[in-house]
Amino acid sequence: MTTFGIPILFALFVWWFSTGIVLYVVGMPRRNLGWTIGGAGLLFVVAIWVLVETRSDPGAFATYATFTAAIVAWGFVEVLFLTGLVTGPRRSPCPPGAEGWQRVRFAVEAILYHELLLLAVGGVIGLATWGGDNMIAVWTYAVLWIMRLSAKLNLFLGVPVLNDGLLPEAIGFIKTYFRRRSTNFLFPISIAGTAVALLLLAREAVIDQSTGLTLIATLLALALLEHVFMVLPLPLEAAWGWGMKSRARPGATHPGLRPAIAPAGQVPAAFVDVDMENAGPALGPDTLRAHRGTRPLASGLPRQIGDGP
Repeated sequence: MTTFGIPILFALFVWWFSTGIVLYVVGMPRRNLGWTIGGAGLLFVVAIWVLVETRSDPGAFATYATFTAAIVAWGFVEVLFLTGLVTGPRRSPCPPGAEGWQRVRFAVEAILYHELLLLAVGGVIGLATWGGDNMIAVWTYAVLWIMRLSAKLNLFLGVPVLNDGLLPEAIGFIKTYFRRRSTNFLFPISIAGTAVALLLLAREAVIDQSTGLTLIATLLALALLEHVFMVLPLPLEAAWGWGMKSRARPGATHPGLRPAIAPAGQVPAAFVDVDMENAGPALGPDTLRAHRGTRPLASGLPRQIGDGP
């Protein structure tokens, strides 16, 4: 029980708690933005220091420490993204009618700086653990990055349930790059590929009685679950209700980070793109009204774990 039960519960708690903390701090009043970024930056520095100090330590404590440090490093980037400080050169909603490669270009421009920062932090983690025996942080960050990229692509291509209720106002324009439709060609590939990887990883964890592999397998299982939530209309936001409470306070939007307002006749940032032909059963009267610009959809986003499109 302790071989697998403790790391599974630990990974579950770190995933749930870290997501809630990020949601809470990015929703705090705008006057606290400096403290938010400063605190996140300090934790990031501590996380990298932990990785350097434990890179040659394969023990249990170091395994838990490096797993947590990788989550903290990921959370630092997410705070910068969700506060709107690091997104991309395009900070406006997707223009109505944009399709094909034009829509792809617009979406990439909306999150380009965020993606580059994710890669840069991944490089820092690689350097911090270079030449060591403890590579748990590298694998943890890799799982987060790969599964978040998969989630972004699926949201961009279109899924029945967007689960964008966690997206803060500062980057509300990102929602316009999501698409609601019954399915897309990538979704079953994402599910099948993740399931196979999870089975192989879990098998190795059992054979080696490995705490580190169990932590990573649990994280991958949670990422797979987040993908499943894209087709199941479940109240995902309820899991982090405590983290959303900071948004209820007056002035919770950071200065200068409000979503762009669409020109007259365009779809505002509070509306998502709806594929009218392929939306499936999830496309009801309310959604149709939202697409016509008369009623907004849910006002917020995933985490992913490997929480951005």
